[in-house]
Amino acid sequence: MTDDDVLARLAAVIESRRGGDPDASYVARLLARGEDAILKKVGEEATETVLAAKDAGRGGPKERLVAETADLWFHCLVMLAHYGLTPQQVLAELQRRAGVSGLEEKAARKAQARDDAGE
Repeated sequence: MTDDDVLARLAAVIESRRGGDPDASYVARLLARGEDAILKKVGEEATETVLAAKDAGRGGPKERLVAETADLWFHCLVMLAHYGLTPQQVLAELQRRAGVSGLEEKAARKAQARDDAGE
């Protein structure tokens, strides 16, 4: 099984929980609570990931960083599902960016934002 298969499988499970019983499924509960609850959870998980990274950088357990990153990615998948997006779309964007300098990519996005603002 490839990495994107894992993401696709998780995305399918998340989607299957949409509209489910909030008392029986964490994902159903989170989706039912809506945008603010989902985004708050992503923010919390991002903070926990950063703290775990800081700890790992000081000799703390790297396994905690892996676990926190998994939590963050999972909640990002829930966020994507809320907006009707898929992990495959994110993977396609990463693929598009592969081989492009990060500095060039950032400059292109800034130029596009300026063009969009001028329309």
